[in-house]
Amino acid sequence: MHRAGRVWFCLWLCLLGLAACSDSTDGPFRNYTETGDLADIREHGVLRLLAPRFDAEEEFVWEGVPTSEFRREAEALAESLGLQPRWVYADDFAELSVMLNAGQADLIVTHYSRTDWRRERLSFCTPLAVVREVLVLPADRVGMSVADLGPLIIAAPRGTAYLETARNLARRHDNVEVDRVSGELSEDELLRGIMHGQYDAVIMDEPLFKALSIDYPELRAGPVVQPRRAIAWAVRKSSPDLREAVNRYIVAHRIKASQQDHESRDWPAILNSGVLRVITSNNPASYFMWRGELMGFDYDLIRDFAQRYDLRLSMIVRDSPARMLAALENGEGDVIAASMSVTPARRGKGWHYSEPYLEVREQIVGPASASPFEDLSELAGRKVTVAAGSAFVETLRALQNDGIGVEIEVRENVSSEILMDRVAKGELDLTMADSHLVAMEQGYRDDLKVLWTLRQPRQIAWGVRENQPQLRHQLNDYIKRVRDGQLYRATFDRYFLAEPARASHSAERVEPGKPISPYDDLVREHALKHGFDWLMITAQMYQESHFDPLTRSFSGAEGLMQVMPLTARQLGYQNLTDPAEGIGAGVAYLDWLEGRFPARLDLAEKTYFGLAAYNAGFGHVEDARRLAQRLGKDPDRWFGNVEEAMALLSHPRYARQARYGYVRGQETVQYVRDIRARYLGYLSATEKQ
Repeated sequence: MHRAGRVWFCLWLCLLGLAACSDSTDGPFRNYTETGDLADIREHGVLRLLAPRFDAEEEFVWEGVPTSEFRREAEALAESLGLQPRWVYADDFAELSVMLNAGQADLIVTHYSRTDWRRERLSFCTPLAVVREVLVLPADRVGMSVADLGPLIIAAPRGTAYLETARNLARRHDNVEVDRVSGELSEDELLRGIMHGQYDAVIMDEPLFKALSIDYPELRAGPVVQPRRAIAWAVRKSSPDLREAVNRYIVAHRIKASQQDHESRDWPAILNSGVLRVITSNNPASYFMWRGELMGFDYDLIRDFAQRYDLRLSMIVRDSPARMLAALENGEGDVIAASMSVTPARRGKGWHYSEPYLEVREQIVGPASASPFEDLSELAGRKVTVAAGSAFVETLRALQNDGIGVEIEVRENVSSEILMDRVAKGELDLTMADSHLVAMEQGYRDDLKVLWTLRQPRQIAWGVRENQPQLRHQLNDYIKRVRDGQLYRATFDRYFLAEPARASHSAERVEPGKPISPYDDLVREHALKHGFDWLMITAQMYQESHFDPLTRSFSGAEGLMQVMPLTARQLGYQNLTDPAEGIGAGVAYLDWLEGRFPARLDLAEKTYFGLAAYNAGFGHVEDARRLAQRLGKDPDRWFGNVEEAMALLSHPRYARQARYGYVRGQETVQYVRDIRARYLGYLSATEKQ
């Protein structure tokens, strides 16, 4: 429930048939009926977001987040799907499921409690939160159980989860009576009803009452009447693809947000944090996902640099030079490692560089059937397509200034790899690419040809801010020491010279539209059943078994998700070497573990704690949370807090004090880090650039 109210002008438009009950910055929206899944929704180009009308009327803070933030998140979800968000409103909660199933909207977006009655009619997405419902009473009646409160009339608005809870209380307690009040009443009206003696109590989400209680000092939160109530968005049961897309967005949004730490840092602060934040681009030279491993020439080098100082990497992927520079300037990352050319124009825009670690030449690339140029003047009248923000734009314009009549086509959101592929297929005339990238492409395909190589070499370097002199010094020192060494030569050969490796990297590289494992469909099915993002389960599955269903650990764990046979049987699964059974058991076990942690945990933190418990056991993670609290750290946050306590539990001094004793805590710390890094890698690899 939220504050009630009406948008009379919108309702008037609805009654006239001019628009649906919706708001939009682009004018009135004429609604339609659609009960299909995501593909059908895409036909309309719109994602219709359904909420109670009073959600749009007045904002309050719920679980520390303003309601408007959830509205913005839903709109961002629509935009991430390439759809235009449009809001549709219901008069009260009871109408939400009716309107959704009638095809008047596509997604319920509000603080919507998951109840048994609703689950029979709707499919709920990944919970945004899990809350407790409390009985709100006059201050002088708090401190007693429900049975000891005497005759009790509980006001429960129609269409809400509170009505279900109130009815359950009435069935258990003879002294409880339920007053089914209007579903349009606001929380303020309900609380005032207690103060005016209209009824004795109401049921309310605990965080919601905390937010409102400052205005009602005469009222208190009494007994907890529903200890775990999931709050989630909902779709029609006929929309599993939309549900999967929403789950993906919610989990990815929370995981990405949990790693965001905007701070302009130099070397001392980086060392102190233990994390080097690297801004990069998803391409075959810099950073990509191969099977379940993070790879790339830039990635391998910057990882080696970080390991020398005991730093772990946090990778931030941006799809263009301009966005990478903006992320650096905003303090989202510490260094850009993305095979970036050093150019005067980029220096003029604020780029600052390390020492160069690679030298390349720019090449004009055409289809294999084309003849190489005898002279650069043959570019006259030809169209060369390059990516917006690339150094090639600068080069081609310089050629134009020199009198060569080349036509330049600049395209957004494309990479050199994509452009070379389109040239090979005859969709484009020519493109320009750096020589090392061209060599990678030609290593596994024979439909491209270099038509001309520019004589002036380009230097490749890492990007830093002007106010990072100490980081730049450390990077420069590293580059000078390794550039002529064995590690550098082996890394260079691996990516740019070894043809079998290049062909394998291309064939099995994770990309949009390509399968990640042979079990993608099974993972999707079980992840959707339990409200997980299937990419997170895939990242964990690779960690556990490298996609081998016959894997068996020294401790007896079996299958793709490495579940103990006894645990699997308790969950209803028998044959763990069967991929469907192995995945089903692992996902069910992870869901059970996550459910044992406090409801107050943020979704991202619950994910990290669940993974840690999967690896080390729930008891050891609880030991680590207790130890974290004793050490003055936050027991509800994994990274930088509980993970540090977890690592300490392998030391006798701390293990002796723990309820469950010794555990290889550092192994669990690395397990969670690796899965999160792989998950973020899968996300960046599967999102269309």
